[in-house]
Amino acid sequence: MPSDHDYSGSPGHDRDHDHDHDHDRLAPRGEQARSFRATTLVVVLAALVPLTFAGWLGWQAVAKGKDATVATDGRSVAAASAPAAASSAAASSAAASSAAVSPTAESPAAQAAAALPLAGKVVTIDPGHNPTNYLHPQQINALVQVGNGSKACDTTGTATDSGYPEADFSLDVARRVRAILQAEGAEVVLTQDGNLPWGPCVTTRAAIGNQAHSDAAISIHGDGAGPTDIGFHVILPASVVGGGADTAPITGPSRTLGLDVRSAFHSATGEPFANYVNGGTGLDVRSDLGGLNLSTVPKVFIECGNMRNATDAQRMTDAAWRQLAAKGIAAGLTAFLIQQS
Repeated sequence: MPSDHDYSGSPGHDRDHDHDHDHDRLAPRGEQARSFRATTLVVVLAALVPLTFAGWLGWQAVAKGKDATVATDGRSVAAASAPAAASSAAASSAAASSAAVSPTAESPAAQAAAALPLAGKVVTIDPGHNPTNYLHPQQINALVQVGNGSKACDTTGTATDSGYPEADFSLDVARRVRAILQAEGAEVVLTQDGNLPWGPCVTTRAAIGNQAHSDAAISIHGDGAGPTDIGFHVILPASVVGGGADTAPITGPSRTLGLDVRSAFHSATGEPFANYVNGGTGLDVRSDLGGLNLSTVPKVFIECGNMRNATDAQRMTDAAWRQLAAKGIAAGLTAFLIQQS
């Protein structure tokens, strides 16, 4: 490569002059180079500044975008969480409500039932005899022990002269009494509901009331006395001790029950006290009835009328009168049970 000092000049050309001349020409080029570099630097810097600023702006945009995304995501998460939170809150509220209702808390229906006058009371109703006893003479005539002796398991009962059976009468009235007492909140047990072919025996009838832990029990009957005898009466248990019987604990409360039933039945039906029993007091005391002797709960019998008397028979065959009879019996039981409370 040629050197900067290797020039071909004309003859007599002073090389030193040439050299000085070259130096003079080169000096401006250096300045121009430096000026060019400075200009280039300025241009580069001028270019870099906007680029840097643009980059900064871009970085800010990206950063803000990320922040916006995070914020948006946050809102999305919050929005997505809101239903879950609301659902969780609702579930918590429901759980709290459930927890607030303790296991012992009662529903409105249960509270209404508890407010009934006979709520928690148990009553056993014994419909005398059985409509189909007559088909089972062997079974009903078997002897059973009633404490102070033996008696037939059960009997067919009496009937009106027109043939209306005592067993049908007693079962119909018993069912009516049950409906009334249940409406007052009582638990009612029937010794038979027309669902047995015969009986049950008088011993079983007493046992049903005992096993139910009855607060009161009553056996419903119609009497079969002479045609001129009229009226109703209530039978109370006598004092019987022995042979598995002990009525001592129940004679007092049974008498109270009997008096309540006598008063209420008379008021409801207008039926007079029987004119042929115990001086017309409407009360009798007997020791030969297994249903009373073997009872361990307060219990009475009621003979609602004399089915062999034409006047009483007319009443007892009338469904409307039987409803009155049921109301009277139920009212007597209710009065007794409320007193005992």
